[in-house]
Amino acid sequence: MKLALAQLAIEDGAVDANVDRAVEAVETAATRGADLVALPEIFNLGYFAFEAYERAAESVDGPTIGTLAEAAQEHDVAVLAGTIVEDLSATAAETAAPTPAESGLANTAVLLDSAGERRLVYRKHHLFGYESQEAELLVAGERLETAAVAGMEIGVTTCYDLRFPERYRELVDAGAELVLVPSAWPQPRVEHWKTLPRARAIENQLYVAAVNGAGVDREAPELVGRSTVYDPWGTPIAAAGPEPTIVTASVDPERVAEVREEFPVLDDRRS
Repeated sequence: MKLALAQLAIEDGAVDANVDRAVEAVETAATRGADLVALPEIFNLGYFAFEAYERAAESVDGPTIGTLAEAAQEHDVAVLAGTIVEDLSATAAETAAPTPAESGLANTAVLLDSAGERRLVYRKHHLFGYESQEAELLVAGERLETAAVAGMEIGVTTCYDLRFPERYRELVDAGAELVLVPSAWPQPRVEHWKTLPRARAIENQLYVAAVNGAGVDREAPELVGRSTVYDPWGTPIAAAGPEPTIVTASVDPERVAEVREEFPVLDDRRS
């Protein structure tokens, strides 16, 4: 499978422009042969636009996900619709999707297949409180699942979740071969951004693809960019710098099986 990470420049509060940019990235990645395109955390609004969270929140069947579903279908490519700020009450009213609470907001990723059908909904489990209002404004997710899309068993975690390795063990037990990590990782913690997804790939012997926003001039903290795909040995096989770009890599479930057979560290786990 060919995976594309769309490292977007995200304008805080500029939903229409950001969604247009995301759709353009999906189209570009598809023309380059991508089977799956992943977008960053809160790509439509901007992670640090806290004052706009309530105003811009929508359901998982709302306009942002609907637009990305249309793009997925039109270009025959699966899409991880980064994350959005989800209005849980709207989702509960409009869909049958389980929610962690009857009301409130969540940081929610939606995985769409190439027909634009929703295959997985992941709500960020660990909400960031350090110099951030996320933990005050949002409800933490509870469900952790995987879905088979484009030939891979895929799980999702979001940004700060990288610091909690037990979530990745759960995904391994659920059969994950690839974990997508939409993020809004800021300066100055570049070394953490380079280390944590690599560690998660090494210790779980799976692909970890961390897609970040681009480092652009902005009033909010600058994002570090550097979206990277790590293979099951923890080797970076595709990586970006700080600027807006699309990076691609080939990922193969057989490679996951080969690494786990060659070096069967997971067989030696003790509870």
